[in-house]
Parts: sequence; C-alpha cells; structure tokens
Amino acid sequence: MDSISKAKQVIQLEIQALRDLQKNLDDSFDQAIALLLKTAQTGRRVVVMGVGKSGHIGEKIAATLSSTGTPAMVLNSVNAAHGDLGVVSEGDLCLILSYSGQTEEILRVLPALKRQAACIIAMTGNPKSTLAMTADVHLSVKVRREACPLNLAPTSSTTAMLALGDALAMVLLQARGFRKEDFARNHPAGTLGKHLLLRVEEIMRPLDQVPILSEGNTVNDALRWWNLKRVGAVIVINSSKKLSGIYTHGDFVRGYQADPQVGRMKLKSVMTSKPITVRIDNLAVEVLNIFQKHRIDDLVVVDSKNRPVGMIDAQDLAKQKLM
Repeated sequence: MDSISKAKQVIQLEIQALRDLQKNLDDSFDQAIALLLKTAQTGRRVVVMGVGKSGHIGEKIAATLSSTGTPAMVLNSVNAAHGDLGVVSEGDLCLILSYSGQTEEILRVLPALKRQAACIIAMTGNPKSTLAMTADVHLSVKVRREACPLNLAPTSSTTAMLALGDALAMVLLQARGFRKEDFARNHPAGTLGKHLLLRVEEIMRPLDQVPILSEGNTVNDALRWWNLKRVGAVIVINSSKKLSGIYTHGDFVRGYQADPQVGRMKLKSVMTSKPITVRIDNLAVEVLNIFQKHRIDDLVVVDSKNRPVGMIDAQDLAKQKLM
C-alpha cells in the first residue's frame, strides 16, 4: 500500500469517528451546554483538565472557549494534587478529558474537586469508567478504533474530543449571543480584529490630502491636482459644497481614448455622478465589502449631511493589511 492510500485510510477512520460522534449526540450535550451557560452567566470559570494527548486537546478547547467569551483555563493534572487545585473555586466547572476515564492523575483529584463543589463535565470513551460515573455530565467520545495502524496512538479519539469541544464552544457562543465585534475585541492583533474594530475615519485620507474641485473645473485641473496630491481621483462638489461626483484616473483613460481633447471638458460632463460613498463612522470592513462588490478603487467618505470629508483608495486597505 502506497503512502497516499495509507493516509486516506487514516483520514477515513477519523471521518468515521466524527460521523459516529454526530450520530450519538444525546441529551447529555444539552445538559453540558446548560452547565457551561450557567458558569459563564455567573462569572465563574471553566477549568479544563487532561493528561497526555487529551491534555493537548484540552488546551485547544480552553483557548477556543476563552476567545469566544467563556473564560477558561487549563489546570495541569499532575500538579493539581500538589497545590494547584487552589485555583478551583465553588461554582467553577471542570471539563475533564480522558478517553479511558481511568487516568490515574485525574482520579487522584476527583474527590477534592467534589469537595470544592465544582461541577464536572467528563469527556471519555467509557461511560462506565470512574470519571464518567463521578461526573455531573458525561459526554461520550467512543470510537470504533484509533486511526493508528496499531490501534494504540490516540488519533480518532482525540479528533472526536476536539470536534466535540468545538461543538460545545460554538453552541455556547450562540446561546450567549456572542457577536463578531465581541470576537474581534479578543483578537485585536489579528486581521479579523482590524476588520471589525477599525473605523473608516482611521483609514481614510483626510481632505487636506485629497483634491476637491467644483463642477466647473476641467479635466486638466484634475490632472494637475492628481500630480500635486499623488492620488488617482478628485472629489467634485456643487455650489452648496455637497458631493456631486467623482472623477478618477480610469475615467480619464477611457475619456482620452474616445476624445484626446478631453482635458478641456468640464468635470460635470465627465464625472461619475452620485458616486458610491461610505459614512465616516462606519466600520472599515464595510469599505472592503464595497470595493469587492462594486469593483472600484476609490471611495468617497462623507458625513451625515453627505458632505465629503475624505477618500479611501484600495491601496489604503492594503497598507492596513485589510485585503
């Protein structure tokens, strides 16, 4: 059997594990969500525990919970019995991962967790294990076999744990009404955070960097201001100082091909009237959506009275790493 066929077999075994997991979900999942929701609403923490590969999966689940608005921490199961259990308080919820449900380091701390009156959600592959029987809620991650050829290395089972952890976090996210803006606040350094937190005002070119001409100015005037301001568009205003149109370098190229004397023409006759605009107080992500939807490179920024206050060039988004 070649390496690709072997890899496909591994993946197929893990896919089967996920299908079984999906099929076997029952009321215990609802009970787990109810406990997690209560923990989040009362300001308590979720304490995640696991040993070995289960511990690694637990770290990812804790990170996902925290990033989606449910405070979670990882408690090292080995150190827990040597003083670290002090981080667990009454009302906290312990999410414990152990496929066998008989992991020695876990069983050692169960009595202490019970004395602390902490709720326990267990994720195991053995509903009759000590951990499963002790827990307030047991979530089964039982798999037919590991994807390991020796049926030894945790593979299918850890995939099932990871998927079930994601399911808990995502259902909990919806139950709590967690929004994109909430997610962005937890990820301020990421691209998503920039998309959702930046305002148009923060990325636009202010008026002192943008040429503004009247309807009576000519295309030659626009060309001169493009060179002075180093931009590819001019904002055109009417006699009331309100937005009338926009004239871009692309408009000039198309106009010149049709009439080489276009430079003498008034902007009012060649501009794009009623151009697409964006409000200054909108989110920057809306600018990206507008550029992609209308396939334009320049966007006029206006205030609540439709007065131009700036402009955004597609290159400005690239500089902000928003596209």
